[in-house]
Amino acid sequence: MSFSWPWALIAFLAVPLLLAIRWWLNRRRKRAAVTVSSVALIRAALPGRTSWRRRIPVFLFLAGLLSLGAALARPHASISTPSNSTSILLAIDVSGSMCSTDVQPNRFTVATAAAKEFIEKQQDGTRIGLVAFSGIAGLLVSPTTDKDALLDAIGTLRTARGTAIGQAILTSIDAIAENNPRVAATGVELSAPGQLGDFEPDTIVVLTDGSNTTGVDPVTAAEQAAARRVRVYTIGFGTTTPAPMVCTADQIGGDSPFGGGRGWGGGRGGGRNQEIDEEALTQVADTTGGRYFRAEDADQLVDVLTDLPREFNLRKQNVEITFWFVLAAAALVLTGVGLSLWWNRAPLPRTPRRTTGSGRDL
Repeated sequence: MSFSWPWALIAFLAVPLLLAIRWWLNRRRKRAAVTVSSVALIRAALPGRTSWRRRIPVFLFLAGLLSLGAALARPHASISTPSNSTSILLAIDVSGSMCSTDVQPNRFTVATAAAKEFIEKQQDGTRIGLVAFSGIAGLLVSPTTDKDALLDAIGTLRTARGTAIGQAILTSIDAIAENNPRVAATGVELSAPGQLGDFEPDTIVVLTDGSNTTGVDPVTAAEQAAARRVRVYTIGFGTTTPAPMVCTADQIGGDSPFGGGRGWGGGRGGGRNQEIDEEALTQVADTTGGRYFRAEDADQLVDVLTDLPREFNLRKQNVEITFWFVLAAAALVLTGVGLSLWWNRAPLPRTPRRTTGSGRDL
């Protein structure tokens, strides 16, 4: 919590000052006390109050003053609020290793199916962009609310050589910059990089099954995203179990390591062990304030993608909460005054009973 006028907190000194005045008045009153012959009679005339009944109203009143003093300083709190202007850039790895069959029928089929389900489950009005990367990265669909266009673009994905994770992040940043004037393109030099914690609502999600093999280093690209207050979430997909590489003819591009236009079976070359560079993916996420997730099968991948919006559809916002301190101060003071009046009220006089001449009550 922060304060717009922190110097106003000097009002807190009113509390010890009032306590000192109360102590001085009590001491003076005791010195001026008059000795009487019957203390018992005076005690009987005073309303009966226990010590805690005398103190509770005072404590409530003082707490109300403290709350009012804090309100004078105009407190602010950083809270998570829903963002209705989020752009999600989904960067999908289409390298040749996505043909691995450690996830049946292969990683490529499962990843594209999960991406389609992710898009279909987003709320209407959420803008989603699509980036595909292998040895190069390209923007297939700019951030849009047209789900049909996104689903059609996923249906055109084909595998190719190489894995350019860093370039995929930079391409996603540029796609965000075209729609959000607060985000500078990657070729623009920043004079005052943003601070982590004050993020833009736009978010990048990188889905990959391997490690960077070409282009800019992913961590270097992540630093560019962090400087622009854009978070990057990374997903490592697949297992470490060696498996045959099998893709159908319509999943292989012209630059595929298996040749263009032909299906490829695991009989040629046997199984391959595709290692995910979890250290780099974790560092990318940590650098930008995002998170790294691991998914080893179709269910885990769907769960990760489905749960992601719960994290990045919330953004930190600095909100003034003076009203709540004033409300608390009023409630405490009024409660203290009310209890004091209630416990110190004078007893009602008893109505004398009328009697008849015979001495009986009427």
